[in-house]
Amino acid sequence: NLEERLTYLRDLEDRRVAVLASIEEQGKLTPELKAEIEDAETKQRLEDLYLPYKQKRRTKAQIAREAGIEPLALSLLEDPSLTPETEAENFINADAGFADTKAVLDGARQILMEKFAEDAELLGQLREYLKEHGLLRSTVVEGKESEGAKFRDWFDFAESIVDMPSHRALALLRGRNEGFLSVSLVLDSELDEEAVKPGPNACEQRIAARFGIRSQNRPADKWLADSVRWTWKVKVYTHLELELVNELRERAEEEAIRIFGKNLKDLLLAAPAGQHVTMGIDPGIRTGCKLAVVDATGKLLDTATIYPHEPRCDWDGSLSTIARMAAKHGVTLVAIGNGTASRETDKLVQDVMKRYPEGRLTKIVVSEAGASVYSASELAAKEFPDLDVSIRGAVSIARRLQDPLAELVKIEPKSIGVGQYQHDVSQTKLARNLDAVVEDCVNAVGVDVNTASVPLLTRISGLNGSLASNIVSYRDSHGAFR
Repeated sequence: NLEERLTYLRDLEDRRVAVLASIEEQGKLTPELKAEIEDAETKQRLEDLYLPYKQKRRTKAQIAREAGIEPLALSLLEDPSLTPETEAENFINADAGFADTKAVLDGARQILMEKFAEDAELLGQLREYLKEHGLLRSTVVEGKESEGAKFRDWFDFAESIVDMPSHRALALLRGRNEGFLSVSLVLDSELDEEAVKPGPNACEQRIAARFGIRSQNRPADKWLADSVRWTWKVKVYTHLELELVNELRERAEEEAIRIFGKNLKDLLLAAPAGQHVTMGIDPGIRTGCKLAVVDATGKLLDTATIYPHEPRCDWDGSLSTIARMAAKHGVTLVAIGNGTASRETDKLVQDVMKRYPEGRLTKIVVSEAGASVYSASELAAKEFPDLDVSIRGAVSIARRLQDPLAELVKIEPKSIGVGQYQHDVSQTKLARNLDAVVEDCVNAVGVDVNTASVPLLTRISGLNGSLASNIVSYRDSHGAFR
């Protein structure tokens, strides 16, 4: 938390410096504005204050200003008793593209819309109101009902944007990204058909109140009210909807990443079985079950493949192979991967234990998440260059029972797959968070410098990949550290 907050504050300070420099360069930095920018506590507030001074491509409002229409816009705002059409005649400028009163009034409206939409105080109020009264609404895209059936729960759905749980938000956004759902932010008052009153909605009323626009049957009142409505619809609403939906997505991602990290931590800190000769079984049906026996320190002693299940059904042969290997190497623990045919293989080992009680075996089913990723990795290829990829998986299963932490650090954390929607969240944030979890776990437990692998030593604070490799090669050539 400290690290994340520190990063946020550093980014905020960098941005603050850039904003001040940009406004200063334009010669528009007043002492009041400078004080407000220096007091801004969030990136959002800072961006709201910067909005009117942001370099943008030429807007319709800018074009109208260049044609000298701004005085018209301001005088109609200040004095609604003026008649818009009459006043506009004085500003016709065909060369600049304003050839009639309609074009002139459109230009004046664009100027007011920009003025209204860039008011930092007003934006802050509208954002808060939308947070409290905004519902995220999803509807099915027409004609996609059968194709997008897995999203049918969201075909006609609405929920408060503030209270929406992360898994639901990620589901809606995935539906939108895949083109099955249309997702929008609506005001609660707009969703309640009976409560919809003709006239401006609550947000439009706030904009009007901020600039003293009231309906009193004066000539310019309707024109000003329309300008307010357009400001909300075209400028403010789309800007805030994008911002709040992005905020929801980030919040949902953070929660999903946090849950992933918690699950990973539980897996990494599972109690180690300790130093026992262990047999790892990677169950399979057609391709057979792969066996690997490792000694108490995790060194590979023996491997085999058995075919107890369909189509060969060599049950008795498999029993005797397991019993023979167990007796030969003094195996005490059997780790069975929890993948395909795990239950059937569990029954097989139970039969071995019944038939050969003198072996005193103990069996445990372990998570094989990420074992296939490890077996195909460069690290496994270096460790077991002559071993078949599928047998490497059995070695990993045996070792992760002996010491889950030491074995699982060899796998990229997100390949362990203990999270939801992991492909929908920011991959860099996910990787950073999971790396931090692994590092925390390793440093909380500590490692034995005489048995730790390079990947495990790399996770120790203050060590890096090359230092860890040097420690291991020194240990290999000089023996254990005393």
